[in-house]
Amino acid sequence: MQKIFLGIGIVLILLGIFGTSYTWHYDHRSAETLEEYANIDFQVSRDVNGELEGAVMSLWDYRYDKAKLLPKAMLFTDGAPWEMPAATKQTPGKMFHENKLFVNFPKSALKDLLLAKEIRIRFYYDNGQTIDLPISPQGLVAWQRKLRW
Repeated sequence: MQKIFLGIGIVLILLGIFGTSYTWHYDHRSAETLEEYANIDFQVSRDVNGELEGAVMSLWDYRYDKAKLLPKAMLFTDGAPWEMPAATKQTPGKMFHENKLFVNFPKSALKDLLLAKEIRIRFYYDNGQTIDLPISPQGLVAWQRKLRW
């Protein structure tokens, strides 16, 4: 009888540990930078003369809830706000939902991006959650290198 209770107790402990770590890891993510929170890609476009024409950011966020990204984002360059319309797409999955956000940076913001000491991106979900994170220092250098090229 003791072996049965011991076995049930061990199973419950393991299930509790798994459930808590699973829920905490995926539903309560904390991150210091945008790159830690989601996968991002930053691309720059140039005209035929090599002049800077525009910049686009793609963001992929994998969530274990059904919240969808709203089609808007904010860019902050050293605190100066820039509103940016966005396109979004959600791909439902069995275990997680993939949210994609596509943002065209305003052409007037590109000079500020190039000179900024800090870049922050804010985006929104339909459940009221707002994510507001800076680009890492390494990411900032990479973005500005692409803008200077």
